[in-house]
Amino acid sequence: MTEQDQKLLGAILWGIADQLRGAMNADDFRDYMLSFLFLRYLSDNYEAAAQKELGADYPKLKTGDRSAPLAVWYAQNPDDTAEFEKQMRRKTHYVIQPAYLWSSIAEMARTHNGELLRTLQNGFDYIENESFASTFGGLFSEINLNSEKLGKGYTPQNAKLCTIIKAIADGLEEFSTDKDTLGDAYEYLIGQFAAGSGKKAGEFYTPQEISSILSGIVTLDSQEPATGKRKQLESVFDFACGSGSLLLNVRQRMKEANGIGKIFGQEKNITTYNLARMNMLLHGVKDSEFEIFHGDTLTNEWDMLREMNPAKMPKFDAVVANPPFSYRWEPTEALGEDMRFKNYGLAPKSAADFSFLLHGFHYLKPDGAMAIILPHGVLFRGGAEERIRTKLLKEGNIDTVIGLPANLFFSTGIPVCILVLKKCKKPDDVLFINAADHFEKGKRQNRLLPEHIEKIIGTYQHRKEEARYARRVPMEEIEAKGYNLNISRYISTSQAESEIDLQATHAELESLAQRISTARNKHNDFLRELGLQPLP
Repeated sequence: MTEQDQKLLGAILWGIADQLRGAMNADDFRDYMLSFLFLRYLSDNYEAAAQKELGADYPKLKTGDRSAPLAVWYAQNPDDTAEFEKQMRRKTHYVIQPAYLWSSIAEMARTHNGELLRTLQNGFDYIENESFASTFGGLFSEINLNSEKLGKGYTPQNAKLCTIIKAIADGLEEFSTDKDTLGDAYEYLIGQFAAGSGKKAGEFYTPQEISSILSGIVTLDSQEPATGKRKQLESVFDFACGSGSLLLNVRQRMKEANGIGKIFGQEKNITTYNLARMNMLLHGVKDSEFEIFHGDTLTNEWDMLREMNPAKMPKFDAVVANPPFSYRWEPTEALGEDMRFKNYGLAPKSAADFSFLLHGFHYLKPDGAMAIILPHGVLFRGGAEERIRTKLLKEGNIDTVIGLPANLFFSTGIPVCILVLKKCKKPDDVLFINAADHFEKGKRQNRLLPEHIEKIIGTYQHRKEEARYARRVPMEEIEAKGYNLNISRYISTSQAESEIDLQATHAELESLAQRISTARNKHNDFLRELGLQPLP
């Protein structure tokens, strides 16, 4: 499928969502639509694997027969289905019974079958509890098919679901729906819902342009970025992963190399956590290739990360994150002794920005790279944040500071920055990049174009300096300025005044004066001929 077709499919699906959700909140409708798209992906993948497994025994249906081929096979081979499902669990890691396949559900929707809602609910329950390994429990837990937002009572709810599913099925019918296509459509819809759902809804989504900057940075060789991309990332970690788009962006960049050993993510919001897991599978990431944990990052609820033995504690080649900006939290005495914060101190109650940063930094490998998006306040605020910032600078852990334009995010209009951190870095300076004025203005959100993204990554990679854009600042100068990292202190954005050639300017003024005098004299001659008073 071409890129144009992918955009067209995304636009068609978004049009369906916009038309059918009616008065329903966009966030609520998002959960239904993305779950149905995910069911379509699971079904397509499963049916393709089943056809391969059954070979010549896979039923060939007559033209016009809308039955699921697998349903026909089940009916013809009742004694063999248990062994077949056992094989499918081993090879594809999950099973979907014929009645719950997308093709069966779509046919029920097309014929406005009164049992669609119950069948769909049973199908979701089956996938959650019997189809997948326990890792996928609760995948559809936030989908309420009995919600009054769909209608008051079973019959209106069933009718609404029939309409929605039929429209999605019709929209998908004209397109090739391989895993990449459906994954791209899913990602497109997540972005559209984030844009249309209000500021709070946008918190779970990092715009692709910004994801590209972070992924472009952490996939370069951390010690010698100029040498190019790392040959392999054994692991990448996003501790506030939202819908998982940032992690997938890192994975996409590493496809040309040897890929990523395993993806790790953490998300506190249950709905978004489920979105992330669906997003991984839709993009062809096997359940053995990723691990997403549902829990609070700041209190470190993930047992895997609470390992006290340094030899067993997980460490990651790359850490990326777009955590909530200036999040209010509850720093306690116990957290003050936490291994993540003990050597730095706790971030203030009013802003957990440095707590998020220190959490990710703690789990970074010595030769790894971390890129995190934060509000500009972390660069210059005093008190506890100044102490943490100073220690990171003195220990040579802050590698690069990148200032981005305002209004790039759905969740906030403020300008933000990217901090690049390393536990072992070679340059004894900090690279400052001021990209705040390099963007394309949009109606609702500003946009970074490919050339803006490439300029930022290229400047980081080769540590290039450019007037009013990038500068390598020695630590002595940063120390002299009180370890304040406000970008304007180190990069002047003012335009130099152009020199004025006084002799040429004087000659031009004399010429203008002569032309004015000639024009006035001519005008006065006309006035005299008309018997009018000439101009003085």
